[in-house]
Amino acid sequence: MQRSLRDVLAGLIFIAFGAAFAFAAWNYDLGTALRMGPGYFPLLLAVLLALLGVGIVVQGLVHGDDVPIGTVPWRGIILISAAILFFGFGVRRLGLAPALFAAVFLSALSSERMSLALAAGLALSLTAFCILIFVEALGMPVALVGPWLRF
Repeated sequence: MQRSLRDVLAGLIFIAFGAAFAFAAWNYDLGTALRMGPGYFPLLLAVLLALLGVGIVVQGLVHGDDVPIGTVPWRGIILISAAILFFGFGVRRLGLAPALFAAVFLSALSSERMSLALAAGLALSLTAFCILIFVEALGMPVALVGPWLRF
């Protein structure tokens, strides 16, 4: 019986994220299945994520392939983390359009196969699409340009 360390570690990460989100959702009002509170759906998703992790761990222990873990993609981890943080901290100060453009641009550059021009085109098109969907179609009250960029 072969075991896959990669699958077991991935499953444990899923379980850890599921447990963390379940713990956070537990502090909200859960309600009932018919009258769901704000913590009901996040708790449900957290439990499903943890169960998925358990399934991955079991499969890694029972039917795993003995494949080496490989190298860690540090470029992708750093750029995607920076994109998330930049968007979170910049959307109120810069506005939706610049923060979203920068976040998508940074995320696109996490791939080694992405060129600067293609990343800029992807960021521009996805920003325009999100503005059309969230601001125009759904009417979300989000400033396109924040106070830091108004003159």
